[in-house]
Amino acid sequence: MEGTLFNIFAGLTLLSAFMVVANPFSRNPVTSAMFLVTAMISISGLFVLLGAYFLAAVQILVYAGAVMVLFLFVIMLLDLREAARRKLNLISLAMGIMAVGALFSVYKSSLESTYGEAPQQHEAANTGQAEAKPAKVVGSTRALGQALFSKDNGFILPFEIVSILLLVAMVGVILLSRKEPR
Repeated sequence: MEGTLFNIFAGLTLLSAFMVVANPFSRNPVTSAMFLVTAMISISGLFVLLGAYFLAAVQILVYAGAVMVLFLFVIMLLDLREAARRKLNLISLAMGIMAVGALFSVYKSSLESTYGEAPQQHEAANTGQAEAKPAKVVGSTRALGQALFSKDNGFILPFEIVSILLLVAMVGVILLSRKEPR
């Protein structure tokens, strides 16, 4: 059952992500934003399958809710027209392909470094050399909070820096969208 649900959510994520970039039905940016919402909701379904219920709820509330409202606000504020869009040129296509290649190589190397050590640990467990480690509850709010805000290896400073950057970005958007007094 989980394998079937994973295939459904993963396929829906890939299909809707493709429709965000290359939508054959409509050139409207609002349609692409709605496909992005679909991709984010299906990613939250993948989080549920992993047992990370808090991250799934945050994915829906923050990204599919608040961030997409911001995207739609910017799209409607810019009032993009069909004629005002730039044409696809060869340089931007080559740079996009290079960026996708670089992201794929980073993804591949992270998978190799993550799962490359698993067979060695498995062999050590079979020979009885592995130490018994306490089971960690993954995906709970307690585990997430301890990982983010612990004194030893927490992310308190980066968390505060990101909050300041978001505040500066919000003030910048408000200042840029302000009309000049006449």
